[in-house]
Amino acid sequence: MSEKRILLASLLKPINDTRLYEKLGLSLSKLADLSIHVAGYEAPLPAGAPANMHFHPIFRFRRLSAGRMVAQRDYYRLLQHIKPQVVIVGTHELLLPTLLYKARYGARIIYDIRENYSLNLRAQHNYSWPLKHLLALAVRSVEKITANHTDHFLLAEISYADELPFISNRYTFIQNKYKGNPIEPATPVSLPANGQLRLIYSGTIAEEYGIWEAIGLAKQLQAVRGNVKLTIIGYCASSHTLTKLREACQALPFVELIGGDKLVPHQAILQQIEKSHIGLLPYRPNASTFRCIPTKLYEYMVFGLPILIQENPLWKGIVEGNEAGISVDFIQINIDELTKQLTTKAFYQSGIPASIYWESEEVKLLHVINQLLAQV
Repeated sequence: MSEKRILLASLLKPINDTRLYEKLGLSLSKLADLSIHVAGYEAPLPAGAPANMHFHPIFRFRRLSAGRMVAQRDYYRLLQHIKPQVVIVGTHELLLPTLLYKARYGARIIYDIRENYSLNLRAQHNYSWPLKHLLALAVRSVEKITANHTDHFLLAEISYADELPFISNRYTFIQNKYKGNPIEPATPVSLPANGQLRLIYSGTIAEEYGIWEAIGLAKQLQAVRGNVKLTIIGYCASSHTLTKLREACQALPFVELIGGDKLVPHQAILQQIEKSHIGLLPYRPNASTFRCIPTKLYEYMVFGLPILIQENPLWKGIVEGNEAGISVDFIQINIDELTKQLTTKAFYQSGIPASIYWESEEVKLLHVINQLLAQV
């Protein structure tokens, strides 16, 4: 194998993940004389991938099982088989085996930080108080131990530069902007005064991300306007939340659930966004999400959807600065006032902003990779 090799790896993200494959992977595949390998959780292989891309769906286990430890062994074996010169690690659990590989073979390591994992564990309520703080400490310890041996960090959020002191100045912001051909919807955008009004909640389904607030809004709009449809599309990791959600959907014929217990292909999500009128971001105020920009925000804007966001200074600047939506408090909505705003306001009067597209991030990514490839 004379060509150089890059491995992108994530323990929990599927092989066809939006950031792992569609953004990082496809962008890197444009570089000459490179073989791009993607290792991730088992999922359908992407159709029409470039010839220099190779897929390794080696991870298949329940999220809370001993299989996660076995997966690290399988990952190290894959490293030894491929022998990449550059490894882009997308999960903290893969940092230690990657560091071991680097010590033996001299590769370059990039840690792609798409979440502040330690903060997420502490701020969210997925585990008991002692367990979540113990897990958060373990995650941060691994990140700190491996930081000095990590050559570069990719940060999905600007706030991580302040939240993660162990990264020093070896980082580049690679935000989750929209990757794809410009949609160019007609602007300005006005919502239909009559006929069906289609709302969408897409991506991770969780209480922290406001799933019940989304349903509550749909119920209020249905009561004052009628002919409302809410599409919920994405994956729900909590069996308790999913059971309650299915019960709610059965009781509310205007609420549709797509996915839930299984991952939904990204293209299927985009198709539903394109059919919708309003995008919902009803996140509950939480330290783990307050300073982050959800990928769906860019996706809703690309398709020209007016967006309803939970009050948040960071989001408000983007949404209202581009006349893309309205900031509300989902806990205490004045539904009559909101309905009036939605029916009278014109959105995107200056068009869809070019700044929400991936191309600017690709330029930065390729610059970083070319610098590291020159060292190996």
